[in-house]
Amino acid sequence: MKVPTVRRLDAIDTREFEGLCALLIDCVAGGASVNFMWPMTRDKAEKFWNGVAEGLGRADRALIIAQDAGGEILGCAQAIWATPENQPHRADIAKMLVRRSARRRGVGARVLAAAERAAFDAGKTLLVLDTASAEAERLYERAGWQRVGTVPKYALLPDGPLCSTVFYYKDLSGR
Repeated sequence: MKVPTVRRLDAIDTREFEGLCALLIDCVAGGASVNFMWPMTRDKAEKFWNGVAEGLGRADRALIIAQDAGGEILGCAQAIWATPENQPHRADIAKMLVRRSARRRGVGARVLAAAERAAFDAGKTLLVLDTASAEAERLYERAGWQRVGTVPKYALLPDGPLCSTVFYYKDLSGR
C-alpha cells in the first residue's frame, strides 16, 4: 500500500460522505466500540456524518481523512473543540477510525498526528480521548499519549457485552 494522502476537510462532499459512511460501517462491523451497536445501518452512518458536517459548518471541530490513490477513505479522526468556557485550551480526539483492510500500515498514526496538529493550530494544548481497543492503546502510547486509567463496564461493544474503556491525554503546551 502506498502512503495515503492525509488532509483536513472543511466540508464533506458527496464522494467523501459515501466513503466516510463506508468507513464507519466497516469499523463497527469489525467490532469497534465507537458509540454504535449492530446492526450498523447506512441510515445511522448518514445521520452521524450529517451531524459532523454540521459541526464543520459551525467550525467546532477538525475532520482529518486519509485516502488512497484511488480516493478511497482509509481512516479518519476528529479534533472537537471543548465548549465549556473554562476549557478553551482543550479538544477531544474522537472517531479515530481505520478501515480494517488498512490497519497496521501507519494510517492511524498519520491521521492522529494530523488531528493533533489541527488542534494545536486552533490553540488547543490539552487533548483527551478514550478507547476500548488494545490495538489503539498501543498506537496512542507510541504517539506519546499518557494513560489516565481504565473505567470498567464503561460502554457496550457493538454486539452487546460491556467493555472497559481506557482514557488518555496529551499535553501539547511544550510544542
